[in-house]
Amino acid sequence: MLETTIAAIRPADETAMAAARELHGRLTKPAGSLGALEELSVRLAGLAGACPPPLPEPAAVAIFAGDHGVHAQGVSPWPQEVTGQMIGNFLAGGAVVNAFARQAGASVTVVDVGVATPLPAQPAAEAAVLDPSAPRLVVASVRRGTRDLAVTAALTRDEALAAVRTGIRIADELIDAGAGILLTGDMGIGNTTPAAALIAAFTGADPLDTTGRGTGVDDPTYARKVGVVRAALARHLPDPADPLGVLAAVGGLEHAALAGLILGAAARRTPVLLDGVIAVSAALAAAAFAPAAVSAMVAGHRSAEPGATVALRHLGLDPLIDLGLRLGEGTGALLALPVVTGAVRVLHEVATFDSAGVAEK
Repeated sequence: MLETTIAAIRPADETAMAAARELHGRLTKPAGSLGALEELSVRLAGLAGACPPPLPEPAAVAIFAGDHGVHAQGVSPWPQEVTGQMIGNFLAGGAVVNAFARQAGASVTVVDVGVATPLPAQPAAEAAVLDPSAPRLVVASVRRGTRDLAVTAALTRDEALAAVRTGIRIADELIDAGAGILLTGDMGIGNTTPAAALIAAFTGADPLDTTGRGTGVDDPTYARKVGVVRAALARHLPDPADPLGVLAAVGGLEHAALAGLILGAAARRTPVLLDGVIAVSAALAAAAFAPAAVSAMVAGHRSAEPGATVALRHLGLDPLIDLGLRLGEGTGALLALPVVTGAVRVLHEVATFDSAGVAEK
């Protein structure tokens, strides 16, 4: 599955991009007046191979959840049980991501790809049938949390591959169900530590520059966290030319699954709107598997986590919004969604100078 997905990923269509640029030049607005929105719409035309590209709707958020053995190193003040408890909150519709998804009209799919603790009891299947818009749970657990990357490899290669394949499968399912854009979400107590390690491994940046405070750790915990990332990289020596090996050594199950989701979207020429630092660390892995996959990526926002900026710079992506967010879940991507839709809608709905009878300069 991974090999065929990678083989299906193609570079952006230059003809469609040129057509989008030419169309922008004929619309009733000064050339370049929409700034970054114009280039975004051009990129999306290149992804779709059509001008104008399809409107990016409906939107589907995929929240991948997993736990982390490195939690034992004291890198987060939150108990690991919160991961499973938050899944219950997602499914009940009570999290921030749910509020933003309702505002955007986006579906929410929660994927247990490696939660360590038992999940709360779920609503009866009949309830989901009565309300098909309700968040749904997919149980696709590879293992109950990763191993401690400070001690040994977080995953075996087979486990990392299974998580990547899960992400590809979820992308296919959501697109087959009609999604016009996928949004990345994540949940996992302690998951900013493997994210920092992934970003350092793929970019060569120092762990001090890729490691943030996550949920808001104090100075001693932050110093310990940086040390854990630095020691893990020295122990495992992950090779950025071997993305599966990097994911196995220092990644998380949700990171690997998100990389698969991005690859799956790119193979289907469907845009994927990246959320925060977990998503962009996974995007680095996806780009290492298939460099052309970057054409499907849209950076939703600039996370307050410093590693996110390092990763986005490496990918050559500029975030659409910068609000100092660091929640995850897919919240930043959902807030950026109207910007993406607006960029494409311009090409569909704005009149040209000729059609509107407006004089050009």
